[in-house]
Amino acid sequence: MAFDKIKSALGFKPEAKALTLTNPEAFSLFGAVPTTSGIHVGPGNAMRVPAVACAVSLISETIGALPAKLFNRDDKSALTSHPIYRLIHDEVNPWTSAEQLRKELTADALLTGHGYALVTRNGAGQPLELHRLDPAKVQREQADDGEPTYRVSYDQGQRLHSYTDILHIEAFGGVAPITLGREAIALALSFEAHIGGVFANGGRPSGVITAEKSLDAEAKRKLAASWFANHGGKNAGATALLDEGMKYAPVAMTLSDAQFSENRLEQIREIARVFRVPPTMLFELSRGTWSNTEEMARQFYAITLKPWLASWAWAYARCLLTPEERTTFYVEFVTDDLLTTDAAARAASYGQYRSMGAMTANEVRSGLNLQPRSDGDDLQNPYTSTGAPV
Repeated sequence: MAFDKIKSALGFKPEAKALTLTNPEAFSLFGAVPTTSGIHVGPGNAMRVPAVACAVSLISETIGALPAKLFNRDDKSALTSHPIYRLIHDEVNPWTSAEQLRKELTADALLTGHGYALVTRNGAGQPLELHRLDPAKVQREQADDGEPTYRVSYDQGQRLHSYTDILHIEAFGGVAPITLGREAIALALSFEAHIGGVFANGGRPSGVITAEKSLDAEAKRKLAASWFANHGGKNAGATALLDEGMKYAPVAMTLSDAQFSENRLEQIREIARVFRVPPTMLFELSRGTWSNTEEMARQFYAITLKPWLASWAWAYARCLLTPEERTTFYVEFVTDDLLTTDAAARAASYGQYRSMGAMTANEVRSGLNLQPRSDGDDLQNPYTSTGAPV
């Protein structure tokens, strides 16, 4: 690379290289790089892999279900009366909830690298609704100063939008996890296709047929076709009849001998690494214990969800809040339910916070989704105060 830069600085122009459509180097021009197994991986067939479908739905549905709220930086109070509170917490348009939009855009980013929604505004420039855009119809452009713009294709033609009018959720590096892990996904698809072929096309009983006299190619073809017709698929296990001195020798083949079981488990672990999801969250429990499963659940928030939630919070603030409002307000996701363990541990933690004066009774009741009490805003330790009149 350094040598190429030197040649460019000296005025040498690189020689144009002609590529045919069958040349492997030409695939990168169209954004499709073939895998070693020869299987092209895209959103459609990648979601047919159970581990991929589980990871995509787990991340997108969890992010959608977590409530997003607008807070005041000064007193940490929720600004439920602000116009954008409805867009991030309740509904983005009359037929789409805020939860549904987050789920769809996160899934778009996981499968294509980017998720987009159009912000519609009133005459005063205030945001009114959000509408999901097909990622295939959006092209991101960048000015010389780095400011992004978005060119969207509509039925009436293309239109250029400012970055403030497009809510943009981007996967790491702008590349979908299914693209980064296409080799692992392709191998999982290969395993599925192979084992499916074994059970769909394998004759029953399985083995080798030998004959006393030599058979020509046509006779062998007819014998094989007859065997599969009578002992394959739904006829598996039917009684076999052989003539002309033929003999049948069964061949034992197990998935354990071929290490299929372990290889398929390893593909689940590889896909979990691509999506940065703990394997136990994809129901790969071969190495799961009670303790490490609970720890992996906490890691799911810290490692998997937290970067996505930060991207969502900034995308909301960038498009729905003015620069002046961003200095006073901020968007944050409430993750209390996600981080809650069992009821006993939750009660113990609330009790400790209450006794040390870190939380009031009403704050504890809010965490338990209970109505506040008129006498619940006192930080006094209830375990040391008798409350007796003087």
